[in-house]
Amino acid sequence: MSLPGPRPNADGAPDLATALDAARRGDEDGFRVLYRAVHPALLRYVATIVRADAEDVTAEAWLQIARDLRTFRGDLDGFRGWAATIARHRALDHLRRTRVRPVAADQAVELLELPATDDPAALAIEHVDGDAALALIATLPPDQADAVRLRVILGLSAEDAAKVLGKRAGAVRTATHRGLRTLAARLQTKENSSPQGVTSARPGALKGM
Repeated sequence: MSLPGPRPNADGAPDLATALDAARRGDEDGFRVLYRAVHPALLRYVATIVRADAEDVTAEAWLQIARDLRTFRGDLDGFRGWAATIARHRALDHLRRTRVRPVAADQAVELLELPATDDPAALAIEHVDGDAALALIATLPPDQADAVRLRVILGLSAEDAAKVLGKRAGAVRTATHRGLRTLAARLQTKENSSPQGVTSARPGALKGM
């Protein structure tokens, strides 16, 4: 007897909560839907830590996720945090084995004029080219980089990110705020020092990660 798979929402989009429940019961279609929804951001998250080996490390993480999914208890947000924890451990293990430093910001950052706003997340998310931003995040202090990766790239709440990092949610919020403020300041400095002025960017490039 086959297990019932996930059904789409009224707008045709997959119901990820249903997919999670189905995948936890061993349904392959449910797992496939879950993978397609979560994998792109998880891969980008790992790429900020291990560079060119991100595909292999993320694949290892998914093997563990698939193996242990039956034991997971929680909702979709909890799953994203749980998957991030597994991926982070795999990435750090890889760094220890290979003694490779996290990715460095060695490529140009495309900029738009930064608006006056009190929200550092808006500055970083809306006006930074995606690939360059991933590299730039790695130049932050480790606690800030970890917080920004989890909250901006993976879209975790402060509470879920705190569970991944073993910290208090308030500490994660503070680290995220400081990290994004630092990114905004560095981007403004690059803009001011650029001989060609402001160049075009892809608005919202990080938001879809």
